[in-house]
Formats: sequence, C-alpha cells, structure tokens
Amino acid sequence: MTDFDPLPFPEMSTSNLAINRAYRIAMGDLVGNVRMFQDGLLDAQRPVLLAGLDYDTPWTRDAAINVWNGLGLFWRDVARHTLLAVLERQQGRLYIGGQYWDAITWAIGAWTYYLHTGDRDFLSLAFESVKNSLAQFEREEFDPQAGLFRGPAVYGDGVAAYPDRYSPGGTSSILDWVKANPEKKVQNGYGIPMMCLSTNCVYAEAYRIAGLMAHECGDESYLVYDEQAGQLASRIREHFWNPATGTFNYLFDPGGICDHQEGLGHAFALLFRLADDEQSASILSKQHITKFGIPCVWPTFPRYSVLGGYGRHSGTVWPFISGFWGEAVLQQGRRDLFEREFITLTENINRSGQCAEIYHPDTGDVYGGLQENGSGASGMDWTSCTRQSWTASAYVRMILKGLFGMQCSPDGIRFAPYLPAGVNGAEVSGIRYRECELRLTVEGCGGNVVEFCRNGEQMESFLPAEAGGEQDIRIKLSE
Repeated sequence: MTDFDPLPFPEMSTSNLAINRAYRIAMGDLVGNVRMFQDGLLDAQRPVLLAGLDYDTPWTRDAAINVWNGLGLFWRDVARHTLLAVLERQQGRLYIGGQYWDAITWAIGAWTYYLHTGDRDFLSLAFESVKNSLAQFEREEFDPQAGLFRGPAVYGDGVAAYPDRYSPGGTSSILDWVKANPEKKVQNGYGIPMMCLSTNCVYAEAYRIAGLMAHECGDESYLVYDEQAGQLASRIREHFWNPATGTFNYLFDPGGICDHQEGLGHAFALLFRLADDEQSASILSKQHITKFGIPCVWPTFPRYSVLGGYGRHSGTVWPFISGFWGEAVLQQGRRDLFEREFITLTENINRSGQCAEIYHPDTGDVYGGLQENGSGASGMDWTSCTRQSWTASAYVRMILKGLFGMQCSPDGIRFAPYLPAGVNGAEVSGIRYRECELRLTVEGCGGNVVEFCRNGEQMESFLPAEAGGEQDIRIKLSE
C-alpha cells in the first residue's frame, strides 16, 4: 500500500457559528472520502476523492463536479488524480470514461483545475481528452435535426427522474429503457431518444471550454469550438424555452415534452449565460424553491405523489444543485436567493450532522425518495447515500464563490464577496492558487467592495495569475 501525506485542512471561520459548524462537517466528510485508488490513467494507487461513503470509486460526473467546486484550491494532487482516474485510453487516444450522457462534464472540472493550478501539462492532456470525446459524442448522440444531444439528465441515472414512459416496471436504471423499448430506441448511439436541458447546457459549456483550452494551447481550432458553442446555445433557447410557463422545459422526445422545472438545468442556463436577460428574469421569479432548498425536478411525478412521497430524482432536494443555483443567482444579482439557499443548506447539514445525498423537501429529513425496484410495502423506498462528496464540496463552493467571491479566469482571480445577514466577517487560510498561498479576510456586510488590500497595499479587487508567494487579502464591504 502507498502512503500519502495528511491532507491540509483549509481553516475557515465566520462570525456565524452555524456556518462554521457546517463547514467543519463538510470538510470532515471530504477528508473521510479520500482513499487510495488506481484506475484510468493512474499508474499506481494514488489518493482520490470517492463519490461518498457508500462508494468505492470516483464517478466521472462526481469527480468533475467536486473539482469544479474547488477541490484543486486545497488538495491539488487529489483533484488531479481524481480526474485522471476516470479517463480511458482507446487505441492510443484519450477519452473521458463513465456514463455516456454526462461524461463531458469532465471538461468543466478539468478546466477549473487548470484555472486553479496553472498546470499546463495537465491542460494539454485534458484538451486531447475533451477534443476526442466531443467528436465521439457528436458521432453517437448528436441529433442533427434538432441540433441537440440525446441522453438523460446530467445526474438522472434513475427512472425517478423521468415521466412514466421512461419507467418500465421493475427496474430503477434509465439505461434499461432501451431493452424494454427496442422499437422506440434510436439506432445510433446508446438509443435513449430524450434530449434534456441540463445535458445540453453542459455540452454548450464544454464547447466553450474546448475553445478556451485550444486558445491556451495555441491551437486555432478554438474558433470552431466557439462557433459550435454559440450554435448549441441558440438551439437550447429555440427548443427548450416555453413562453407559456416562462421557464425552460425539462426534456422532449418523439413522445412529447415534459415542462417540469429542472433545477440543475435552470442553474446551468443561468450560470453559463445561455438564457437571455428576459428569460433569466423569468426563471428567477418562477423557479420553485421548497422549504428545504431547490428541488432537482418539480413537481414530482404522479406515480410517486399518489404514494404520499417524492421520487428519488424528482421533487427531492439534492444539495449539489444548491451550490450551482446559489452561484447562478448571485451572478444574476439576486443576493436574497443566494442567502436563502446558503442558509437552508447550512441548516440541513447541521441538522443531519453530515452532508447527505438527498433531503426531503417538506421536512428537511435525510430522505432517499421513491423509485422502482426499491424496498418497503410499495417496493419503492430508497435510502439516501451517506456523506456525499458533492454535497460537501457544494457547500465549500458557496463559501468560496459566495462569501469570498472568488471568480477565476486565465488572467487571475477577481473578488466579489457577499456576506449574508447575520455574518459580519469571514476568513479562510490554506488556499493554494497557482504559486500563491492565500489568506482571505472579508469584513462588513452586503456585497459592495469599499476597500481591497493585498499584502497591505490598496488596489483593485483582483489577484493576477502570475502572482506568487503568500498573499494576505483583506476586503471591506458595505451594503
């Protein structure tokens, strides 16, 4: 067995004891999910972040999201190993492994890792993997008529995420649909005909990131990727926007549309700036938020509501979505919505004493939801997974990108912090950004920066990527 050094623990504290406790719980769950592992491009056992306490591997989407949430800012090697562990080499070429429909999410995690570390060797490898994978998915899952990608929703591997027509009796996996419906499957690719909002949003962002990677690598193909990103964004607005509801539809296929609200899809549409200004304002006013956070899909489907519950993947609160929604609404200037989601997640984590996979939307209890092939009298009961990594990293994301306002680009970090009501100070140390060791202190209230000091010097609220050494950054805010 290969040993590894103890993980550094980024010290974070605020004037709010509930936030401090929830942060310690989140970091504790992350520490507990780091294990030795070898797969993919890892040549030996290395420390990686597993998906949660109930997993023995890092899933591709989870790996990407955890790094995207900021893992590389404090555990650089773990982040890199986790991303490499889910890559595959086929006939001498690199591809992203994992479930086909959301594997391209890896591109976003990989780009974020580069932004945080400046690791150009990794960038070259990542660009090759993303380029090859995009070409593969274009061949297998792109629908030229709609101009969109087929496949389930980003996190929706269970049938509880979908309408009745995708729920053949006795199975819980959406992948089994093709076996039960051979006459309806698409002959090209895996065969699932649905086109989902969140998945296409991720593809649009992956094209944009492929262009950024190409540009950083000096490859002129960035112009092509930029054009593809723009075309896909246009198709998303054309096919998914529903003027009658003032929201994006969740999915459509030859059987029709599902106009339920997809929380992750709406968060991505805002975060990636795929919605225009009018659409964004409408989403912000109409997205349903339950008492205990934004739901994954709303409402749940009738086959679950008639049993008095919620689908495992519909109606329930998956906190990793809260992290994206929180950043998206803050980016839109809706500090009230960020504050609501952040405080709700703080309370959920403290109440459960862990970063659970799923919470009940009405009670806030840890709740696995209802789904076919379950247990109990109805055969529908499922259990929420324990100490889920992406729930923990989502909370860290809301702190780093919300309270401390870290906005990374190839040029550096711009700071736009926001301290919600009940918090008048926050500080964090042990953050590694490229060649810097960061200590960040934010004081005051609200989100208007009135003073930004770096190592005792007042300047604009920006840290250039080429900076090095210890950086003591102090920010004062006002309403």
